[in-house]
Amino acid sequence: MTDSRLTLALEPQGLTISSDRFKLTTTGDDPMQMDSIISELQTLTRRTYGQFCGLSRALEVIGERWGLLIVRDLLVSPRDAAQLHRGLPMIPVELLSSRLDELERTGVVRRKARTDSAGPDVYELTEYGEALEDSVMALGRWGAKLMQQPHPEEIVTVDALIIGLRATYQPAAALGLHASYEIRVGDATLHLIVDDGQLEAHAGPLPDADLIMEAGHSLKPLLTGELSAADALADGHIQVIGDTDLFYRFTEVFHLPEMPGPIG
Repeated sequence: MTDSRLTLALEPQGLTISSDRFKLTTTGDDPMQMDSIISELQTLTRRTYGQFCGLSRALEVIGERWGLLIVRDLLVSPRDAAQLHRGLPMIPVELLSSRLDELERTGVVRRKARTDSAGPDVYELTEYGEALEDSVMALGRWGAKLMQQPHPEEIVTVDALIIGLRATYQPAAALGLHASYEIRVGDATLHLIVDDGQLEAHAGPLPDADLIMEAGHSLKPLLTGELSAADALADGHIQVIGDTDLFYRFTEVFHLPEMPGPIG
């Protein structure tokens, strides 16, 4: 054995691997049984699907609870564990640490020391992790069809809004548009800068934005087309400050493409 902390013993009653923390013994003296046992343990501890398939591998890495939401928030910007927890307040701190360790071990995220302060390390997506962006956006668009009114325990975060708007952005419709938007949804505020097909989306207000939108819970039906721009303004569902023509352009540039909805 290359690891001196492990001991291997082949005895008539079975093969035993042990250390100061565990003892694993087969029920026979066939050494090949250990491969099968270890595989079964991996299925239990790593929650493998036992499938030689790219999708199953992906789900083993990011399919665990909270995994994709961590990736979602890191697609917005790198952040430390405390910042991630503020955006995902329902995840236990210990579980967040465990998920970050798993994502780091599988090459989805990496830890990086801050260059501007002595604060905690931040987590950022690797190039491999950033390749999940299209999948995250597609799942967000698909899941939007299931969204109605928010449940009492649900919160709206700036990161979720930024990813949602990026997912519904239509670059072709933004050609020739040069505009900035400040969007307020409850306590969450973000801003968008559209420059001839290019999009920037950031947290926080934007001084001198061309248009300010107080959207509340009407942003989602506006993006899905359930609420028209004209009705939103006429009924006061969305209040704007600035050029209303830019609001109509907003609904052309940010909208959910047509797709089948759930039955029932």
